[in-house]
Amino acid sequence: MGHSLIAFIIVIGILVFIHEFGHFIAARFFGVGVDVFSLGFGPKILKKTVGRTQYCLSVIPLGGYVKMVGEEPGAVLDPEDISLSFTHKSVFRKSMIVAAGPFFNFFLAILVYYVLYQFSGLYLSKPIVGKIMENSPAEAAGMQPGDIIKELNAITIESFEDISRIIGSSKGEKLDMVVERGGEKHLITLSPILSPGKNAFGEPIEKFAIGIGNSGETFHVSLNPIEAITRALQDIWGLVKLTLLSVVKMISGSISAKNLGGPIMIAQMAGEQAKAGITNFAWFIALLSVNLGIINLFPIPVLDGGHLMFFAIEGITGKPVSEKLREKLVQFGAAVLVALMVFVFYNDIIRMFSGE
Repeated sequence: MGHSLIAFIIVIGILVFIHEFGHFIAARFFGVGVDVFSLGFGPKILKKTVGRTQYCLSVIPLGGYVKMVGEEPGAVLDPEDISLSFTHKSVFRKSMIVAAGPFFNFFLAILVYYVLYQFSGLYLSKPIVGKIMENSPAEAAGMQPGDIIKELNAITIESFEDISRIIGSSKGEKLDMVVERGGEKHLITLSPILSPGKNAFGEPIEKFAIGIGNSGETFHVSLNPIEAITRALQDIWGLVKLTLLSVVKMISGSISAKNLGGPIMIAQMAGEQAKAGITNFAWFIALLSVNLGIINLFPIPVLDGGHLMFFAIEGITGKPVSEKLREKLVQFGAAVLVALMVFVFYNDIIRMFSGE
């Protein structure tokens, strides 16, 4: 449990620092004064004042905050502080400062992926047939274990992932395949059929397949900087879409909300990934960073997305949301977040005692 707690603190510390640093650096860039930059909530363990800003390490490591000059619309300010006030900035500047937190979370994830791809490259499956399913198009066409797939519909095959992608998008149309067997090349023609499978959420689906499995053999591919950043951007975009789809499915009831995890689950997973090595730990941090960025953009008062919603209304109407309405919405948002935290803690405890 000790290593899980340490790993948890490291993960949360990195994610919170990056998020709050985004707000901080954007505030300073747009001329807003910052009174407090804190990692954690509650009583302050360490603090140091540099210039106007007090930098703090607080006792509860489940978040952090940046307290800006004139952050509250009704705050009473000294005349010399008006030029540094967040509230007195344009809607655009306020929106950029608020959006910078989630943006930095996405930036961190992209950076992690880029560095890993740049220095570790990719490990792909060789296009070698490992097994043939019974009563499958591959069996009917005479394919054999050990066949090396060289071409598919005149497209050169580099990896088994290429095969899966082409077959998956074939719509069941006939495919011409060139395979190498015993040093000789053979032309095989077959048509994929719909086969039962499961998607990323464990839901039953049907997808086109020909009934082959890979051999388990892999090969390494080095990536140049352009390939690494392109792959990183594609993967982060895929994570964003998958996360948003997960939320939609949870709201609709397609997948159980019991899958939601809180601090205990994150600590357990952080410990497991840390033990698996620095690369796995880095992937885990990037994944959580994407999730944190997305969650903070939800239009719930208290979250960054809620503030952006207020600024959007201000931009459209030409005047800020009234303090009374803002206060009520913030209270509602806080209640939603507290209820959500109680729920995920409950899930964590049930999961822990059930041994899942």
